[in-house]
Amino acid sequence: MIEARGLDVFWLDAGARATEGWSFIGTGKRSSLPRDVPLDAPSTDPSRPPFTGGWVGWLDYESGASASGAPFAQSEETPGGSWLLVTHVVAFDHARRRTWALSSADDLEVWTDEVHAATEVVERPGREESFAGAAAAPRVAEPRHTPHEYLALIERCRDLIRAGIAYQLCLTTRFTVPGIHDPVAVYDRLRGATPAHHGGFVRIGNHTLLSASPEQFLHAEGGVIRTRPIKGTRPRSADPLEDAALAAELAGDRKERAENVMIVDLMRNDLSRVCVPGTIRVEGLWVVESYPAVHQLVSTVSGRADPGATVGALLDATFPAGSMTGAPKLSAMTRLHELEGGARGVYAGCFGYIGADGVLDLAMVIRSILLDGEKAVVGAGGGITWGSIAAAEVAEVAIKARAPLAALGAETPASWRSDILN
Repeated sequence: MIEARGLDVFWLDAGARATEGWSFIGTGKRSSLPRDVPLDAPSTDPSRPPFTGGWVGWLDYESGASASGAPFAQSEETPGGSWLLVTHVVAFDHARRRTWALSSADDLEVWTDEVHAATEVVERPGREESFAGAAAAPRVAEPRHTPHEYLALIERCRDLIRAGIAYQLCLTTRFTVPGIHDPVAVYDRLRGATPAHHGGFVRIGNHTLLSASPEQFLHAEGGVIRTRPIKGTRPRSADPLEDAALAAELAGDRKERAENVMIVDLMRNDLSRVCVPGTIRVEGLWVVESYPAVHQLVSTVSGRADPGATVGALLDATFPAGSMTGAPKLSAMTRLHELEGGARGVYAGCFGYIGADGVLDLAMVIRSILLDGEKAVVGAGGGITWGSIAAAEVAEVAIKARAPLAALGAETPASWRSDILN
């Protein structure tokens, strides 16, 4: 149904087993992202779709770094980002189990009939067909840095912190898997292994973004802006007692709490640039959220948008997200450019929808894959503070990259599976 309408399609996915929230699937026309959309639209009726028209797509990290005045490496992958002006949408309310068909008035009847016809009989492929190609000999990902190189970069971050140049830096790397990949099969595996409330399949032109992001970067509705930074990670365990111990360890870890609150303060400052003075609130601090592969430490910051605040002003104030830069933000981005040795591309950017009415929901591009027809790219990283233990930071990168690489049928490079990670 969607495929028949064009190459450019999207699925903003609330998760494989979601019982709340909304999923959106649709298509549109390639477009630039408007910056003058106001953010003071009234709250939507919760029984109706929050997104009824506007834009779906992504921004890359470098576009935010450039706008912030930081040096950046030129990305070869969709520089600046890619967006669709949406023409047709199917919205699914997971709580009420209701489906909505949305399009322009002159095409709504035809579109509604197509949606009805497509949902009358759903033939779900069997696991063998869904995982076509997964049984082939595994490929080995090519890392931008070896673990020893990444360890050295961590120590350089700590030197910068000692010198007072930054007090937290989000150091990242990437893994590349050459070859052609089936985006539908890869996404099926990714969302099956690591379902998340901000999953996504967004194909625009020759690039497809596949995401199982657990981090909501920005949400705006009814004049209220929220951000939910994640800082702090522990792996899950199949043993319930060990799993609970890992979650408790994360909740009480002084380094993780310090890292998290640093970014909370940064995001409070960023939001203050577009919010009414005195309205910034920390709604939740150091909350452990558990996902199939990891436990995460999550906080929530909100504020009321200034009258006349726009999407462009909000992005200028907040993007790239502090959880992916470090603090102070400009100093951190400048030094990370020197350390990382290449562009981040879509990784550490954001994706989602921006409504024509000013309602928006953007997720961080983490736990994600970008396909371009010749290769797949997976980014991973972590926040470095003075209290960081270098070997633990390296292990965290390997944990974060593991599920996206597995979805590609790729093995983590041998050096990243060595004793250095144990």
